[in-house]
Amino acid sequence: MRFGWRGAIGFLLSAVLLAWTLRDVRFADVWRELAAANVPLLLLSAVTATAIFPLRARRWRTILEPVEPDIPFGQLWRSTAIGMMVNNVVPARAGEIARAYALTRETPRVRFSAAFASLAVDRVFDAVVVLLLMFLAMVDPRFPRGSDASRMVANWAGTGTIFLVVFVGALYLLVFFPARVISLYEAFARRVAPRFEERGRELLLAFAAGLGVLRSPRRFAAVFAWTLLHWLVNALAFWIGFRAVGISAPFGAALFLQGLIAIGVAIPAAPGFFGVFEALARTGLTVYDVDKTLATSWAIGFHLLSFLPITLIGAFYFARLGLHLGDLARTTAEGDSAVVRDSADDVDRTAGGDHPSQGAA
Repeated sequence: MRFGWRGAIGFLLSAVLLAWTLRDVRFADVWRELAAANVPLLLLSAVTATAIFPLRARRWRTILEPVEPDIPFGQLWRSTAIGMMVNNVVPARAGEIARAYALTRETPRVRFSAAFASLAVDRVFDAVVVLLLMFLAMVDPRFPRGSDASRMVANWAGTGTIFLVVFVGALYLLVFFPARVISLYEAFARRVAPRFEERGRELLLAFAAGLGVLRSPRRFAAVFAWTLLHWLVNALAFWIGFRAVGISAPFGAALFLQGLIAIGVAIPAAPGFFGVFEALARTGLTVYDVDKTLATSWAIGFHLLSFLPITLIGAFYFARLGLHLGDLARTTAEGDSAVVRDSADDVDRTAGGDHPSQGAA
């Protein structure tokens, strides 16, 4: 896989944020807090954090139903674990490519373009549910109010929620009227930024092919339910970790914190989001008046313990399937054209109905 300038920026930002997190905290104090932590609860938090990945695999099965019904869970689970592992060890978030590629290796009847485009739905539901739970945490009477930190973070969250509502509305327009949306985009780009016209059209085609799940109320509800369970379990892992190191913050703090981290990891970062996770965890827990040393101890301990299991599991499946990082590099180079070509076929076949077929992932 190519390192590239984005990878360099990610490593640099991670290093800067990690240094910022530790700027006024003695590592000896952090180690002392972790050594005094409740080990069974720490391990339980790691197990609970790892449990979200089978849930993600099960949700993916529902998303892919229009493409290929009843894909065996084992194939989806192995592909999900591989994708998470690659995200943890390779720059530039190559895990999504790896996840789609691994599935097509085990399930050749699923096109790479369909598997990859379906992950757009995966991430959209994540964003909706994470911000919804974060909003609920912020309206909880126990949410701290009045401090500069809480006001600043509340402003971030409010801006993110507004952006998300607009984004979801745009996605639904693309679901039901893809040809019209793409035509409007082309006309706009041709006048304002012609050099982005073709690339933007390619991305819109890929999204249109992947959003078929949003047209079915039953499937929408199922995906939403799996996503809600996924993020409640993730928040539970956070909260158990809080208890393990002696943080007495309410469950709402875990909902709030995971939302803040989910927003923050969108910036470039080193593999595994080291530095970014710790900085955001400390910032979020500061809102709840958690001691900075304790907050940093939880962030470092939880991050390492939750990082290891899925990375090892994914590496095992990666080796067992005989995959190589070179395969992912070639797939990255070829993937865009495959997604665009197949997506364009799906949209063109149904242009008369102004929406892609149910068979498009």
